[in-house]
Amino acid sequence: MSSKLVPSNPDEVMVIRNVTPNIATFSVPFKRFGTIPIGGRGTLVKLTSGPLAVFSPVALTEASKAKVQEMGGNVGYIVATDYEHHIFISEWAKAFPGAKIIGVEGLPEKRAKANDDKIGNEEFSVVFTRANKRELRISDEFDADFDYEYVDGHANKELVFVYKPDKVLIEADFMFNVPANEQYSKMPPDQRPESAGFLVKAFMAAQNPQGDPTWNRRFNWYLLAKNRASFNDSVKVIDQWDFTTVIPCHGDVIEGDGKEVFRKVFHWHLEGKKH
Repeated sequence: MSSKLVPSNPDEVMVIRNVTPNIATFSVPFKRFGTIPIGGRGTLVKLTSGPLAVFSPVALTEASKAKVQEMGGNVGYIVATDYEHHIFISEWAKAFPGAKIIGVEGLPEKRAKANDDKIGNEEFSVVFTRANKRELRISDEFDADFDYEYVDGHANKELVFVYKPDKVLIEADFMFNVPANEQYSKMPPDQRPESAGFLVKAFMAAQNPQGDPTWNRRFNWYLLAKNRASFNDSVKVIDQWDFTTVIPCHGDVIEGDGKEVFRKVFHWHLEGKKH
């Protein structure tokens, strides 16, 4: 059940900040498998034309509602950035019924079968598939501000976006940047990542792209790239984009050197071979 995956008091532990004047993040604690503190993050972006797009939405709290209103109040797009980051779609869709819901193949069916009071059966306006990914468009106003790639070769079927006006990459499980310091900054010290046990710290070290990338590369190459050729092609598409900041769902935002970190993590996929 989703209730076991999300904080019971999201307004008290959520960190809301503007990464740029057009982009706000909602950062919350989240433990994968109930043990690994990787954090969670939703991202709100104001399009040049005015409407807002929310990516990987987290709980719609009073504070997050206030931020939505501060940025214009009109949520036009709700994006599930992969097969997993979708629990709060219904909550946002109920509050903003005119919004287009965007996701990946298999997700509407997964949600329809879910036995969870947080997950409804909302209709998706745009569904990316491996077959349609090169032709499918979202809308003129959205496409004016964003480039996007459906990484169908990834185990979680990732949707990756770049907000071109601010050179910001937005993604879910495509790349981690743990430990999740910002996402746990409102938690008691004994519940923060630095208090985790040895095995959890070892996992987080392997998913930290700031140091030696070897284990990070192995994790992507052997575990996440279910269709390696397609995965490699997607990485090469994303590498052509102009971005300096990376907003992941898990771990801290990478500001300034996001493109360099991306290239370090995905070096094997850019080369098409491991070293």
